[in-house]
Amino acid sequence: MLAAAFLLMGSRFGLTQSTPAQLPAAELVRSVIHNELHPPANSEVRWKYRVEKESDGKHETRAVIETKDGSLYRLLAVAGKPLSAADESSEAARILRFSQNSEEHRKAEQARRKDMEQCNTFLQMIPDAFVFEYAGQNSNSTKLTFKPNPRFRPPSREGKVLQQMAGEMWVDTKQQRLVSIVGQLVNDVKFSGGLLGHLQKGGQFTVRRAEIAQGDWEMTELTVNMRGRALLFKNICVQQKEVHTGFQRVPDDLTLADAANLLLHQTVVALK
Repeated sequence: MLAAAFLLMGSRFGLTQSTPAQLPAAELVRSVIHNELHPPANSEVRWKYRVEKESDGKHETRAVIETKDGSLYRLLAVAGKPLSAADESSEAARILRFSQNSEEHRKAEQARRKDMEQCNTFLQMIPDAFVFEYAGQNSNSTKLTFKPNPRFRPPSREGKVLQQMAGEMWVDTKQQRLVSIVGQLVNDVKFSGGLLGHLQKGGQFTVRRAEIAQGDWEMTELTVNMRGRALLFKNICVQQKEVHTGFQRVPDDLTLADAANLLLHQTVVALK
C-alpha cells in the first residue's frame, strides 16, 4: 500500500491563507495525481542513495543503487554499528548471488511490479476518496486538507482504508506534483465485518518527497504506524520509518552487475 505524505508547516514558515484561484481543490488534486501517474518521459533517472530504515524495532543503514533492472543494496550497519568481518563477507556473498541469479532477480522484479501496481491503484482512488479544501500556501507549495468522501464506494481493501482517513496534502504549485501528505484513520477499519481483521483508529502513514533533479521527484521519508488484528488471532503492529539521503546520479544504463561492483569495491562510509 502506498504510504501518503506529510509535511507540517505552520505560520512560522511563512504560511498564508491565500489559495490558487484557477482550479477548484478537487481538480487540482486530480491534476496532481495524473502527473504522478504520468511523469515526464525524460524524468526517469537512476540514483545511488543512503537509507536509514527502522522496522519493528530493528534499525539498518543501507547504500542503495538503482539500475535499469531493479535496485541493489548493501547493508552498512545495524543499530548504528558497522558489520563484523563475518557479516561483511556474508553481505558480499548475498550481493553477488543476487546480481548473478536470474531467478532470484525475476522474483524480486515481480514483487516490485506488484507493489507498483498497488501504488498506482491507490493513487487513482485518491481524487474520488476524499473531499478536498484549500488550506493555504507558502512560496512554492499549496496546502490542502482532506476528509472522507461519503459518496466514495471502495473497490478494494486499500479503498476501505482510504475511506476512513483524513489529513493534509502539500503539492508543488507550479509543477502540480505531490510534495507530502499525511493520513490518519479517523475510525476503525474492519474487513468482512472484522472476520478478516481490522486496523485501529489513529493509525498514520506519512511520506515526504523532493525534486532531486528537474522533473524527477523521489521519496525522502516514509513513516507508517498501524495497529490492528488479522484473522481474529494475529496482532498487527506495523511501525516503519525510512529516510533517504545523499542522492547521487548513476548512469541510466547501469546493470545489476555494475551496481554490485560499485557497492563492493568503492569505499562506503557507513557511519558519520
